[in-house]
Amino acid sequence: MTDKQRIWVVPATLAATTIVLDQLSKLWILSSLGPVPGARTISIVEPWVRLIYTQNTGVAFSLFRNASNLFIPIALLICAGAVYYYVTQLPNRRLPVQLALGLVLGGAVGNIIDRARFGFVVDFVQVGSFPVFNVADSAITVGTALLLVVLVFFEHHDSRSLETHGA
Repeated sequence: MTDKQRIWVVPATLAATTIVLDQLSKLWILSSLGPVPGARTISIVEPWVRLIYTQNTGVAFSLFRNASNLFIPIALLICAGAVYYYVTQLPNRRLPVQLALGLVLGGAVGNIIDRARFGFVVDFVQVGSFPVFNVADSAITVGTALLLVVLVFFEHHDSRSLETHGA
């Protein structure tokens, strides 16, 4: 396996795993709590964490609910942009960046699958008064946070180091 192929193993594996876990969790929620949104709940840690089936036609926090037809092409463009940036700009041999890309892509594709199948995203985890979310949303959030940490705390330092050593 070449180095160019090797940098895709972790992101592709993590993205595929995220998609499978996301879709299986949504299948379980639909069979357990669906098909009527909000009809039943499962308390995990009362009163802070519960499972409740909802249909999100918007984006994060149900924003832009009436523009759902635009979300699939926009999400696909964002995924393509993330892959392009990964290949051309990021220090992509680093494990944290590979993990971040895998989580973000897996989460995005998981939600794209929902929009293509149902016209909405299946959300089901509610923590306190925070908006309801799903496995894909969590993966996107963790992946984005991880990437920000790498870029803010490590990338700037490495750029200066390369300039100093003439690389």
